[in-house]
Amino acid sequence: MSPREKKLLLYFAVGGFAIINLLGFNYFTKLQSKIGGQHVKAVKDLKDADKISASRDEVESQMEWLDKHEPKPSEYQPVLTALQELAEKEVSTVGLTLKTQKLLPTVDTAGLYYHHVKVQLTVVGPERSLYTWFDHLNSPENLRCVTYVRLSPNKEDDTQIDCTAVVEQWFVPPPSA
Repeated sequence: MSPREKKLLLYFAVGGFAIINLLGFNYFTKLQSKIGGQHVKAVKDLKDADKISASRDEVESQMEWLDKHEPKPSEYQPVLTALQELAEKEVSTVGLTLKTQKLLPTVDTAGLYYHHVKVQLTVVGPERSLYTWFDHLNSPENLRCVTYVRLSPNKEDDTQIDCTAVVEQWFVPPPSA
């Protein structure tokens, strides 16, 4: 081989080495960023799993409570009627006077497991009776609570309070056929 061919071969070898290094560098850089992204995702998933594991006891006890107190599937109308009757009965039991009652429409419950019914009542009576009434209506075991309360003094009698309250009852609808 002539010296000129040796030089040309050396230049091609150096050029090839440089190109292979550039391609290899790009490949390993992309591979490193991909692995780095996977590492970040894995660390995030591990932290999420640790959080879930830490809250497991609390969630498990809530699930057990819900399993114990979940109502049997029921239709909308009977639940609404029972809630309305209970609220009216409790009004007279604690010594309040029922002024008005109104059935409130429920929000769209499509896709939700629990549905709920709402009744708005306006009552008049002494403060102590109102608190007793709220206590009788609020029942976590029955998935029932007073979700809205507005109190105002009665214009005719200072010893009485006007109260507007919304009572909600959650229930499980029957499976659709």
